[in-house]
Amino acid sequence: MIISRTPTRISFFGGGTDYPVWYLENGGMVLSTSINKYSYITVRYLPKIFDYKFRIRYFKTEEVQSLDEIKHPSVRECARSLGIVDGFEVIHHADLPAGTGLGSSSTFTVGMLHSFYSLLNYMPTKRELALEAIKIEQEVIGESVGSQDQIAAAFGGFNKITFGGKNKFEVDPIIMKEERLVELHSKLLLCFTGFSRSASDIARHQILETPSKVRELRVMEELTNEALNIVRDPLSDLNDFGKLLGENWKVKRSLTPQISNSAIDEIYRTALNNGAIGGKILGAGGGGFMLLFADESKHQSIRNALFNIEFVPFRFEETGSKIVYYSHE
Repeated sequence: MIISRTPTRISFFGGGTDYPVWYLENGGMVLSTSINKYSYITVRYLPKIFDYKFRIRYFKTEEVQSLDEIKHPSVRECARSLGIVDGFEVIHHADLPAGTGLGSSSTFTVGMLHSFYSLLNYMPTKRELALEAIKIEQEVIGESVGSQDQIAAAFGGFNKITFGGKNKFEVDPIIMKEERLVELHSKLLLCFTGFSRSASDIARHQILETPSKVRELRVMEELTNEALNIVRDPLSDLNDFGKLLGENWKVKRSLTPQISNSAIDEIYRTALNNGAIGGKILGAGGGGFMLLFADESKHQSIRNALFNIEFVPFRFEETGSKIVYYSHE
């Protein structure tokens, strides 16, 4: 039996430049961190005494005789990619629901690959995990997704991720003193807008619009570089990072009308009116989680004003996808 634990992520800057339609010609760069909200996947070979060959349990339960019958695309294609033909059981548990902007679908794919690789007694590198997950999601399943989520889930940590072409990326950890990292974390609030959405559907619109959004994406690249300068300079004011988040959100929401809506705009407006310096919707947009940036002294007033919104505590994490249990029995 194998159990993998794979983190979700918060993307601060650069989202949109991690789509192949952009970075294959222009390069791309994102600033993100993995967080301690995980996807857990348990995998084992299924004894032949059952009257089905494959059992998959997520929010549905599948009990089927062949890989082709498995409806969950990630489970099916990860198994097929690694040549797993013996019967197996997959059980999925998650700290947070899908469709909320934290990269959960890619987290699942990375964790699924990690578990299956381990079932085959092979320990992949973080780069292998990320590249295989990108290939499966973008080329095999045909999802409209970028390439940052798979890398964040596999590598973990607070990183600058740069894209230089097909299968070419670099992960550079952000080096900060512990007290400054703690200060940055203390200014962040993660709140759930109350509704989830299909990231792939929204991303599909954004990808189609990308050729006409060159100016906006260039501005987002500039903001990413400015944000990097702030976090790397120990003398800079971290509140400037929050202001940049707000500027980035203005640009991001102009990429396609599906990214924001009246409910999201009202949440953001209320947060600003009660002390937030900046913020953004996470992931493709349209719902899910919103990240807010504010001095810690303003957090309670923001929570009070958004009393009908769920706030979720979190921490930065550094390990990436990990096998937390491994047994031959």
